[in-house]
Amino acid sequence: MPVTVLLVDDEPLVRAGLRAVLEAQPDIEVVGEAADGAAVIPLVRRLRPDVVAMDVRMPLLDGIEATRAVLRTVEDPPKILVITTFENDEYVYEALRAGAAGFLLKRARPAEIVHAVRLVAEGESLLFPASVRQLAAEYGDDGGNRVARAVMERAQLTEREAEVLRLMARGLSNAEIAARLVVGTETVKSHVSAVLAKLGARDRTQAVIAAYESGFVAPG
Repeated sequence: MPVTVLLVDDEPLVRAGLRAVLEAQPDIEVVGEAADGAAVIPLVRRLRPDVVAMDVRMPLLDGIEATRAVLRTVEDPPKILVITTFENDEYVYEALRAGAAGFLLKRARPAEIVHAVRLVAEGESLLFPASVRQLAAEYGDDGGNRVARAVMERAQLTEREAEVLRLMARGLSNAEIAARLVVGTETVKSHVSAVLAKLGARDRTQAVIAAYESGFVAPG
């Protein structure tokens, strides 16, 4: 089954470019488009895409609020991949905190766009971990830090789970973590699932942001 994608951007040229790049791949299908975040929820419910490629800045409903709305109201929601012009934009960090699984730069090369969509669809790895560290250092507020610290304290991660979370924060995939720890991939998947459950995180990105904001991993 191909990875299905919904494109959401107020610039028709951006949508056309993304569609051309993605539809050139045999395992990816663009199932719909929207010009604003306000149109996302009905389209998601009707088309059931695996991934929503969502512009972060739109005139009526921006990507942050649209992400929150989708994840709050849609059962079994798709992965959200934020599209942005500037990777150090506070909007990007807020979208990640709201539940987006990763982000994609509009200037990215075609191969990077395809790779990003596949990664987010698989839920396998965090995109641009260095940039997320920078965003966490710059935009992580004290209130968020207090909440994240409390969540991390309650989680009571085992030593191995903590080690896995640190490697996740560095952007390592399950296979890379397995090689680093000299264990099987299925064992790593079990540890990742345990980390997400204990932190109440929707995906790896949310777990990594919690790790940075709590001080468990230094964001600088």
